[in-house]
Amino acid sequence: MKKLFYDGSCKLCQRKISALAPKLTPHLQLVDISQEGFTGFAGVSKRMMMQQIHLWDQDHFIIGIDASLHYWHLAGYRKLVAFLRLAPCYWLAGKAHNYWARSRANCAKGDCTL
Repeated sequence: MKKLFYDGSCKLCQRKISALAPKLTPHLQLVDISQEGFTGFAGVSKRMMMQQIHLWDQDHFIIGIDASLHYWHLAGYRKLVAFLRLAPCYWLAGKAHNYWARSRANCAKGDCTL
């Protein structure tokens, strides 16, 4: 089964996942990596997962903007995903996603402010 690993200690992340959960849960399992006892999955540590969003797809990980686009597609946002996959948009979305991921990296230390 597909699994989406997200940081439940990040308020914005939690709100986004909570809003999408009804559309996502038929397609994948939601895993809050901020929970006590979570150490990692399939050879990827919790620390690495805290740096970028990870989606497990059968036998491999999809990470970063590609993971986000994958679960948005599963949630029914196909037109938005198609638009964001266009070369200039994909490049910009990737840069924005990477900036967001770097900016909220302190969530692993309990400080999720930007």
